[in-house]
Parts: sequence; C-alpha cells; structure tokens
Amino acid sequence: MRAEVAKGQRMNAPDTAHKTQGGPKPGRRVPGAKGTAAPLAGDLAAIAALDAPAALTAAHGETEGLDPDQVAERLKQYGPNTIAREGRPSILAELWGRAMNPLNALLLVLAAVSYLLSDPRSAIVIALMVVLSIGLGFVQEHRSNNAAAKLATMVRTRASVKRRGDPGHPPTPGAPADEGFFEVPLDQLVPGDIVRLSAGDMIPADVRLLDAKGLYVNQAALTGESMPVEKAAERHEGPCEDPFGLANLCFMGSNVVSGYATAVVVHTGRRTYFGKLAGDIVGARELTSFDKGVSRFAWLMIRFILVMAPLVFLINGLTKGNWFEALMFAVAVAVGLTPEMLPMIVTVNLAQGALAMSRRKVIVKRLNAIQNFGAMDVLCTDKTGTLTQDRVIMKLHLGAAGHPDDRVLEYAYLNSHFQAGLKNLLDVAVLEHVEMEHKVSGDDGYAKLDEIPFDFTRRRLSVVVARPGEKPLLICKGAVEEVIAQCGRVRSDDDVTPLDAAHAKTAKTVTDRLNRNGFRVVAVACKTLEAPKAGYGVEDEADLVLQGFIAFLDPPKETAAAAIAELGRLGVSIKILTGDNDLVTHKICHDVGLKAGHIVLGAEVEAMSDEALAGIVEQTTVFAKVSPAQKARVIAALHRRDHVVGFLGDGINDGPALKAADVGVSVDTAVDIAKESADIILLDKSLAVLAQGAVEGRRVFGNITKYIKMGASSNFGNMFSVLGASLFLPFLPMLPIQVLTNNLLYDFSQTAIPTDRVDEEYLAVPRRWEIRNLLRFMLFIGPISSIFDYATYATMLFVFHAWNRPALFQTGWFVESLLTQTLIIHIIRTAKIPFIQSRASTALILTTLTVCAAAIALPFTPLGATLGFTPLPPLYWPIIGGFLLAYAVLTHLVKSWFIKRWGT
Repeated sequence: MRAEVAKGQRMNAPDTAHKTQGGPKPGRRVPGAKGTAAPLAGDLAAIAALDAPAALTAAHGETEGLDPDQVAERLKQYGPNTIAREGRPSILAELWGRAMNPLNALLLVLAAVSYLLSDPRSAIVIALMVVLSIGLGFVQEHRSNNAAAKLATMVRTRASVKRRGDPGHPPTPGAPADEGFFEVPLDQLVPGDIVRLSAGDMIPADVRLLDAKGLYVNQAALTGESMPVEKAAERHEGPCEDPFGLANLCFMGSNVVSGYATAVVVHTGRRTYFGKLAGDIVGARELTSFDKGVSRFAWLMIRFILVMAPLVFLINGLTKGNWFEALMFAVAVAVGLTPEMLPMIVTVNLAQGALAMSRRKVIVKRLNAIQNFGAMDVLCTDKTGTLTQDRVIMKLHLGAAGHPDDRVLEYAYLNSHFQAGLKNLLDVAVLEHVEMEHKVSGDDGYAKLDEIPFDFTRRRLSVVVARPGEKPLLICKGAVEEVIAQCGRVRSDDDVTPLDAAHAKTAKTVTDRLNRNGFRVVAVACKTLEAPKAGYGVEDEADLVLQGFIAFLDPPKETAAAAIAELGRLGVSIKILTGDNDLVTHKICHDVGLKAGHIVLGAEVEAMSDEALAGIVEQTTVFAKVSPAQKARVIAALHRRDHVVGFLGDGINDGPALKAADVGVSVDTAVDIAKESADIILLDKSLAVLAQGAVEGRRVFGNITKYIKMGASSNFGNMFSVLGASLFLPFLPMLPIQVLTNNLLYDFSQTAIPTDRVDEEYLAVPRRWEIRNLLRFMLFIGPISSIFDYATYATMLFVFHAWNRPALFQTGWFVESLLTQTLIIHIIRTAKIPFIQSRASTALILTTLTVCAAAIALPFTPLGATLGFTPLPPLYWPIIGGFLLAYAVLTHLVKSWFIKRWGT
C-alpha cells in the first residue's frame, strides 16, 4: 500500500470520532443483525445511496460492534482480510526455474548419453558446466531477491475496531473503555465491523462512512489523482458513474490525509477493489523481449544440432566403419555446437549490471530486466512524482482581472489560518507564505470570531475575523463557480464595482486560462460586516466582493527536462499514462519540454478497438484519465507496433501495466503490489536514473551478444570443418574428449566478457534481440574460420605428413582451432579497429593470453598426453602465426562490410 507506516503503528482517531452524526446511536442494536453472515445487501453504489443507519443495516453491522461468534462465522464465510500477493518462490522453485533452460536440458541429455556410452569423463565435464551455470544464476538472483525484499516496508497490521464481548485483543490506546474499540489484526476484519479512521491511517477495507469530520483521503494509489479527496457520511443522491467519486465510500489502498471518521466495513480481502485488482496482476508474467531472444537463439542452436549431429554420426560411421566411435564423436560435436556457457555468461553479465545499478540506489529484482532497459525504446510513466515533485504549492495569487495581487494572498492566508480542524494540502500550501504571519500575530492582528464550515453543497468555507476596533470581515474561499455565484461586486485595485456580465466574462477568461495551464484554481471573496453577532451562517455569504484567485500546481522536477532530453538522445521516447486531469498534464509536459500534442483520454481509449489503438499509439505522447486496464492496453498496443516498452509506476492502478511491460519499474514508496509486480525498484523516483539504466542495459546486452556471436559463428564454422574432415580422413579429426576440452578452455576465455568495455557508439541507441541478424552474422563470419581450418588440414597432411599420425593431426587442429576462437573475440567485440581504436578490458586480455598459453603448452604436458595430444614440430608455429594474422585481417574486413550492409 502507498504511504506505509512503521510496524505496530495503530489505526486510531480522536476521542470524538465515535459520535455519530445522523447515524445509529450508541447502545441501539440494529434489528435482525445478530448472528447474520448472509451476503451483503447490494453493491457499494446501493449502500452509498442509503443513509448511515440503513447502510449499517445493509452491511449487517451493529452499533455496539460484532461479538466473537459473529466474527468467527463471518471469517469462515468471507475469509481473512488479505489480498493476493505474488509470493516469493522457494529455493527449490528458484533452482528449478534456473534449470529450465533448453540449453541446460540438452547438455544434461548429452551428459547422460556420454555416461551410458562408457565415457564418464565427458559426462562429468558436461554436467559440471550445467551445475556451474545453474548455481551462479541461482546465487545471484536469490541475493537480488533478498535485497529487494528488505526494501518492502511493513504495512500496518492492526486497525481500531469496535467489538462486543471479549474479543481477545488489546483496547485502542487513549479510547474510553466503554467505547469498545480494540486493536484487531487487519486480516481479522469482517464485513459489518465498525472501524475508526484518522489522519495517517490506511483504509483497511472497502468501507461506508457513518460519520466524518474534515476527512480528506488520498486515493492516488487507486486512481492516479494526486489531490486528496474530501469525504463525508451523507447519503449519495443521483447516478453513480465512478465509485471513487462517491463521497461516503473509502477504499482499501487509500489513506487518510486529514480528519477522522467511523465507518462500517462493506467488503474485505479479495472482494475489495484493491483485492480484485491485485488478484488480476498476480501470476505468471509475460515473456519479455530478452526472454524471447535467448529462447529463440537456444532453439535455433538446438535445431541446428538436430541436423548436424546425425550427419556427423552417419558420415563417420559410413566412412570409418566404427559406429560406436562415430556416435561418441557425434555427441561431442553436439556439445561443441552448443553454446553451453550461455546461461552462465548471461547471468554473470546481468549480475554485473545489477551491481552497477545498485551503486545508483537501484535494486534489481529480476536480472533480465537490466537487458530490457537497453532494448527499451519507449518509456511509459505517470507524471506525478516523475515529471513533478509530488507536492502541491500555491503558484499564483491574482486579482479578478488576472494581475498579481498581494491582498488576495492576505485574505487566503487568513482563511486557511483560522479555519478549524486539520488543514488540507491546499491550506498547507497557502500557509507556507510565512510573510503573512504578522497579520495574525501581535496586538493589532486579526482574531477569529466564527466559521461557516465547508460542505459539499456549497463547496466553500468562510471565516469571520476582526482586528481590534474594526468591523468584522467575512473571508470566503472555495470553488470558483460557487464563490462567484455569491458575489455581487468585484474589486479592481482599490475600486469596488458591481459584478456585471463584463466582469464575469473577464473572471471566466482568467480561470479558463489558468485551467488550460494546469492550475487548480480557488476563488477568494470577502465582505465587511456591520457589527459582530453571536453566530454566522450561510445567509451571511451573500453580496460578497470578489477579490481574485489563488492557483496551485504540483511543480515539475528541476531534473525532469534534462532527463527527458537525455532519454531522447539515447533513442527512448516518453509517453505519459496518467489518471490525472488532461489540462494539468498538458501544462506539466510543457514545463519539462515534452511535446504533449493531442491528448487522448481514457474514454476515447475505451471506445477504440485494439487495432485502432495501435494505429494512434505511435503519434500520441499523453494518455490522460486512463484506468489501469487502459494503461495495459496502451502498452499492448505498443508491443503490437514492435516496441520494447518500459513502465514506471507506483500505485495499484499501475500493477497491470507493470506486468505487461518488458521492464516494470517502481519505487520504494510504492504500494506493495506495484513493487511486487516490478522488475526494478528505485530508491529515487527519477528519470535520470532510468537513463543511466538504459545505458547499463545496452552495455550488458553488448557483452552478452559478443559471446553469442562469437560462439555461434565459431561453432558454425567448426562444424563445416568437422563435416569436411570426416569425409576424407581415415580417422576422427578430433577425439571426443579433445572437443570437450577445446570448448571448456574456450568458454573459460570468455568468462571475462562481463568486465569488457563497450564502445560509446554502441550505447547511443536501443539494442534488442534480432535473431535474423544474428543468423546472418553466423553465416558470413563462421565459414571464415573454416577456410583456415582447411588450411591447417593441408598443412598437417601435406607438410607434416599426418595421414597415418592421427594424434599429430588432432593436436595441430586443436591448437589452431582454440587459438583462432580465443583471439577472434577481440575482432568481433567492436565495430572499430581492434587493439588500436578499441581495446578490451584487462581481465579479458588476461584470460585470452592464459588460454592461448594453455593451448600452446598443453601438447607438451603429461595432461596433454592423457588427452591424446603429441608435441608439435617447430615449423608449425610460424605457419599458424601467419594463419592467425590472416584470419584476423579477413574477419575484420568482412565484419566492417557486414556492419555497413546491415547496420550492426
């Protein structure tokens, strides 16, 4: 929930909160309610249309509170007052999730085949690769999940509830014992319970107010509307178009800003609006572009193996006659073609990205979200707290003609200062003008005589004040239309004239202009009274003098414009999806340099088909007054237009959108469900952090694709070499254990890729999985290695006469193959000239040198002899050195042509 408070804090209210106003009187029981656990009478709208006593009856409540038997019966019928949550998986489930990768499954099958074919060494090597891959991924993701869990704030666990008998709970501190209010765990609330609400409380269920005093509720977590909403207990008359607009209903997921109330619980748990929406967004997540990309690549390799391995088996079996040996070699070739360390490389790269993001106060819950940042080309976000500071300030104080007027500020300050009860956010904004404090202090300051309180019919509040020796002054502040309707005159500078049609038109022009600029406008009027009297009422709010207007704004963040510009430079477009007013949103967009253009409203989205929405989503920057489902529809429409979408949100109304997005981002102050739906949690709700995340994601993606391109192209080329050698050689071109050793050493050389640098040019645009481009790269770069493999074959057969010396041939090809594979990463890792314009990280250079040294030394060691290797003649080394140089030059030339032809 939004605005969580510390564990153990109570839901209580001032002692006067229990006194009903027009509701059931204490001590009176509702007829027929005892023992009732039947379904609630009607829906929320129907209960809102009843007066307080009838609403209590409809909710099966009792004025004295429910007794333990009734509570037990209703808990059994309705269940606990809990909502759906996306629970954390168990350790076994996390391990299983890491293991369920098609590459891991393939390698485990091949390990089993090797073992059954009496080759336990190969089986152990393959199984070790899988264990390391799963283990590293599990450890890092488990640690990330633990870190994210520590951010979750404790939601209040108790509410102040009226119960009869001995409910077994402590009484509410500060409440008289005979009132019957007790501290009850939140999950034990049932329909019909009477609860107390006060400033700072979360609403514990969907409730119908029985009485209220100055109650303002923040529903932003449900509706996206940043301004608090005033609530009252009076029955609702007329049609109900929006349940959140009903003044006498409060909903779980919202919180009390000011005032106090008592209410009867209508819906609990999953029957609440909060619970229903939470249930919709908890469950299996949609596959992201990253998930799909890795899976498609893995299945591409598997399909390729299913073709190549049988061919290798048949060719070697037919040409050499040893079908068992051919099968062993085919299994090794299948492993060689598999990018077996891909899961590990991906996880390590993502872990490096998560670590880098943690330094920017960002917690990565799901590692693959880092890469999705890099692929993201559209970021959808709410405006409140992202583009704005999420706080209301009074921006303007204008006279009736629209010019700045300090007297309007003075009157507004007096009204806000002297009004009774807790101040709402507008009053707080007014009272920040402390330069007006002298008006109410000192011997000659104003003193309050009376107040005409705010109500929903008048939508205005008046105070009567006076200075010593002066006549009383009535100051009225409220909604523009209602205040102007009570005015008969208007002040212009020091002149007071009748409020005629021309003045009314001018006032409307001023307020319309302010509204178009996104301001919330309040009118201020006053009247000098002839003499003090005992009390003042609504009839005194007549023939007022219109003084002017005060205008409020949730100001834009100072960093928003620069962050939007930076995201634009990085190729990420911003789209605003908000439940807030379109006029306010348009103004904020203008202030931060975001071109709003035509704003599409939620009602328009609702009327559109999916195809029509996909047609306009590209050109539309702002969607205002949209519901949670409509936000998710907009994201789905962007997906249909082939975009990778990020979403930043913090309310329960953002949950479906967070689920639908490729990367969901929330903040540590968000509601629980939003945080559980998100992939990434920000400790600072800032677009600037997201720009940094986009760069980090592209760095991660760049390093992952280095391994994939290298592995795919090298393995593809090696298979051409294997097929050709199998056709004309009277022996296996390389022993199965040698193939596996080659792959293991090569994979070790690539483990430093996560530390590698990425060219600035690569980071400048969104990067995403393009399986076709990867396939093209494999087809053009892979065969180059085969050219030099065949050159090595010729050297071994015709220079060193290895026709009858299989060990010498196998050793020569093993060393050449491993050296070319290991060194070529430095060519493929950059679009620039390697070593001159772009140099790899120190760690990658060291692993490369280590593996190259191992490849050169291995034939001369006892381990090499065990693996079937033999020392190579001195002439071999300069020949292979020439091959390596030619291979590097040719690969760089083809790579440069490829980038010019296909752009990456």
